Order: sequence, then structure tokens, then C-alpha cells
Amino acid sequence: MSIEKVKAYFRGQGMEDRVLEFSTSSATVDLAAQALGCEPCRIAKSLSFQLEDRAILVVTAGDARVDNGKYKARFGAKAKMLAPDQVEALIGHQVGGVCPFALNSGVEVYLDASLRRFDTVFPACGSGNSAIELTIPELERHSAFTAWVDVCKDWADED
Repeated sequence: MSIEKVKAYFRGQGMEDRVLEFSTSSATVDLAAQALGCEPCRIAKSLSFQLEDRAILVVTAGDARVDNGKYKARFGAKAKMLAPDQVEALIGHQVGGVCPFALNSGVEVYLDASLRRFDTVFPACGSGNSAIELTIPELERHSAFTAWVDVCKDWADED
């Protein structure tokens, strides 16, 4: 189970006690915000894309949407999300629990600029009823962080 992989990772970092598990679903931005009692924008959603011959994750704020033009300008290809039945095999987590931790080898993680306006955010932890609160530097350090990108639109502090 992928939550166990994530917990094992955070155990090795002395942070397993920060992994939250809920009795209700947190598989969508709105459900996660309800479970956590926070604004939906503070949910760090991990979106899975096919880029050439590899899978990547783009982690965005809960109120942000991928802007196809910005995505193509950054990655040189049209944004193509993985099909739900491909996500676990390529990323390492099931839809609803996709997170930037304990990923399959070779998965690159990009953090979107929409996250930078928060002190802390809540990414999932490998299951549809889990999360962890991390500062932005912690998110960089503990994810398979590759680079910051600006590929989203419709978020509150956008120019």
C-alpha cells in the first residue's frame, strides 16, 4: 500500500507522526479541505502527466488550474494527463492519494508557483484519506523536487 511507503519514508526522516489519516475521504481538493478544516487553496494537489516517454508530477495549489499554453511553453509539449488506470503503475500511488513522496524511480516533481504564497500546504500521503502539513522548504526537500514552474492559472494571487 502506498501510504505505507510514504509513512516509511517519513519515519526515516523522523516525521511519521506528522502524517494524518482521516476516517473520511480526502481524495479531492474539496474533501481534503473539509477533512483538514482549511481553505481548498492550501491543498497541494499532485497532477500526473505523460511527458515524452516519462511520467511527471506537477504539484499545484488547490485553487489553481493548469494553463495549457504555459505548460506547453515550459515543457515543450501539450499537457497530457495520465489515464487513471496508468497512474499507479507509472507514479506509484493510486488516484486520490497521488503525492510527491515515495515515488517510482525516475518520476520528476515540479512545484508550481501557485504554492509559493503559503507558509504551509497539505499534500496527500499515498492514500485517499491522508495528508501531511509541510512548509514550502519541507515540500522541496521531501518531494522528488526537480524545479519550480509557473504553469497554472485562476489562482488568487496570480498577476
